[in-house]
Amino acid sequence: MKNVVSKLNRDGKQVSPWQHTSKIPVIHHHENMVYDCLIVGAGITGITAALKLQLAGKTTLVAEAFTIGYGTTGGTSAHINTFADTTYTEAESAFGKEGARQFAHAVNEGLNLIRKNVEEYRIDCDFKILPGYLYAEDEEQVKQLDDIYKGAVSVEVPVEYVSDVPTNVPYQKALKFDGQAQFEPIKYLHRLAQEYLKAGGIILQYTKIDEVESGDGVHVAKTGQTSIKAKSIIYATHMPPGINVLNMRCAPYRSYVFGVKLKDDKYPDALVYDLQEPYHYVRTHVINGQKLLIIGGNDHKTGHDDEEAAFADLEEYTRQYYNVDVVKYRWSSQYYVPVDGLPYVGEMPDRADGIYCATGFNGNGMMLGSVSGAILADLILGNANPLSQLFSIKRFKPIDGFTEFVKENADVAWHFVADRFKAEEIKALNDVETGVGKIIELDGKKVAAYRDEQGELHTLSSVCTHMGCTVKWNTTEKSWDCPCHGARFDIDGNVVTGPATVNLEKVNV
Repeated sequence: MKNVVSKLNRDGKQVSPWQHTSKIPVIHHHENMVYDCLIVGAGITGITAALKLQLAGKTTLVAEAFTIGYGTTGGTSAHINTFADTTYTEAESAFGKEGARQFAHAVNEGLNLIRKNVEEYRIDCDFKILPGYLYAEDEEQVKQLDDIYKGAVSVEVPVEYVSDVPTNVPYQKALKFDGQAQFEPIKYLHRLAQEYLKAGGIILQYTKIDEVESGDGVHVAKTGQTSIKAKSIIYATHMPPGINVLNMRCAPYRSYVFGVKLKDDKYPDALVYDLQEPYHYVRTHVINGQKLLIIGGNDHKTGHDDEEAAFADLEEYTRQYYNVDVVKYRWSSQYYVPVDGLPYVGEMPDRADGIYCATGFNGNGMMLGSVSGAILADLILGNANPLSQLFSIKRFKPIDGFTEFVKENADVAWHFVADRFKAEEIKALNDVETGVGKIIELDGKKVAAYRDEQGELHTLSSVCTHMGCTVKWNTTEKSWDCPCHGARFDIDGNVVTGPATVNLEKVNV
């Protein structure tokens, strides 16, 4: 084993404040060995599962297509809270009172798991317990706030009405949730990875799993010219690769975040949220000795709205309520919203036995990703976990989930038709400006064209290799994003994030 100093990459061109230089171990695995479990993906879910399995005596290997924390963990706004994007009232409506109680337990368990690891391994990751505030700005939002209060009380989540909130935004009514938290996600993740390696685990970075063949109780994962054999596989990739049942049960969303230096010192020592649609979230973090306001929101479905407009609107909102000196960071990240409100965790019903995954964490990936990693480890270890049934992938709530299912997939159906028969823009290649990506029509075929800063044109098939929708240019992250299921590709057509597994076809012009 040797250490290599490497710059942490992310799945986009925008830089988050968590990207820093660190020592990354490089280990070679034995190709003839059959591991107990292969974990695909080195984010918070994958590393949490891997560490638990390795400490329990299992032989495990983590395969990461890029670098540790490359995906959503490296782009999170790093809020840890005991109330979730799916309210407890909504959870009770879909899963009953006991289901809502279990969900509240899962959220709290995620927070406690992070805290326990921070304390046990003495992780220096800026972990801090803080109060959380949620406020309503108009009468309609007041009704929502009261509903959230009743739901939280029903499942015994500590909450109270308060009159003072550390925000410059005028509001009518507010709630306070004690015992919330924040942290620096990559420092935390790298420390967990170190403990995993210390326990005998293996992490292979820049190791993309191309395909998996299963038989005789062993899965063979092909990666380049080599293969990895394992008795079970966990896909901790946010969305498992390829076409599967979860593509229609989870909708991809992007969220936008700023790291802002203020002219005054009016930084909130708390986590603050509004009830706008989409909502905004605010907290404070010290980065490289500089106190910054971390403010985000403007979430929308991946590949649907204009990314620069989302950033511009967020900046306007920030400057309206805060005395901004300079925007030090701006970045975006992706997450998946489940149709019935709860994550999907467990064995995949449309794959061979022993293949697991976890997805659908909504905007609460740090807590739900952590607890999902623990659930997956328990399933492989044969340990009873009360949350495994609630989050089971094999569940389907035909009534409670149907409305959201239709809403999130109606546009997917539209893209399947419209993307095949109507080009959004038919323009000449020489009209493609520097730094811009466009869908154009050439010889009756739609082409994804991007001109780089050197003037070179990159032309690709515009058809997403996952399920055939037409990709859309993401101006801020310099990527081609699929509006149907969230697959993303770089300017040369390489897969950046799944569920696509095959690169966009290059088009010679």
